[in-house]
Amino acid sequence: MTIDHIALYAENLEDEKNFFETYFGGTAGEKYFNEKTGFTSYFIAFEDGTRHEIMNMPDTRKAENILRMAGYAHIAFHAGSMENVNALTDKLRKDGFSVISGPRTTGDGYYESCIEDREGNLIEITV
Repeated sequence: MTIDHIALYAENLEDEKNFFETYFGGTAGEKYFNEKTGFTSYFIAFEDGTRHEIMNMPDTRKAENILRMAGYAHIAFHAGSMENVNALTDKLRKDGFSVISGPRTTGDGYYESCIEDREGNLIEITV
């Protein structure tokens, strides 16, 4: 069995789409819009075939950002090398994104950094 996609509600759908295209090499499909409900979404495809759905409803709002709340905690992207982790983390920091941790080697042997997107979602960049 494989994961088909992971989905995320976003307050600013276009900003999230641009974020995943600009920094993680994703390609957005056509925007879906349901006139009855106001639901909109994009599927972002990545080079290995995985997909990430970003969605919005007119009443979508951020929950309080609690680092250890129950539920999905983060999405992780494999950058291929320590140098790529460092370079992408530096670029994101320079572009105004918050670096939460790293780059560093974790206790379980991953080399990673963790950043927040503009809506507070955690993104790991790892080898």
